[in-house]
Amino acid sequence: MKPCAVMIMILLLVFSSAAWAERWAVAVSVANVRSGPGEHTDILWEVEKYYPLNVFKKSGQWYHFRDFEGDEGWIYKSLVSKIPSIITKKEKCNIRSGPGTGFSIVFTVEKGVPFKVIKRKGSWIYIEHADGDKGWISNSLVW
Repeated sequence: MKPCAVMIMILLLVFSSAAWAERWAVAVSVANVRSGPGEHTDILWEVEKYYPLNVFKKSGQWYHFRDFEGDEGWIYKSLVSKIPSIITKKEKCNIRSGPGTGFSIVFTVEKGVPFKVIKRKGSWIYIEHADGDKGWISNSLVW
């Protein structure tokens, strides 16, 4: 096989695996992320409501996912839903009263805070935290 054909096959494999990843979000207050598909496997960490996940494998009632930092784990199917969500990826993110930097800062969050997406306007996203706080964030600050 020619080197070019091998490279094309590798690229197709990489892009096809990324194409079937599904975006899900945690639908409960707190959920355990496990090392494998089962309730008797080790708990790796906990995630809060609206935490976004890219599910790339399913095993029975368990989903294997990758998060915004590239970490992988397993989560039980009933703990997630197709909720549109984002998570902050910068160390300091201003949440504003409107869709633009000219609007006042309502509150500030650190990296790793998940939110439900309510609507989008250009490069701005209107979001809601699990505690009910709402505001606008720039798309450049989230995953």
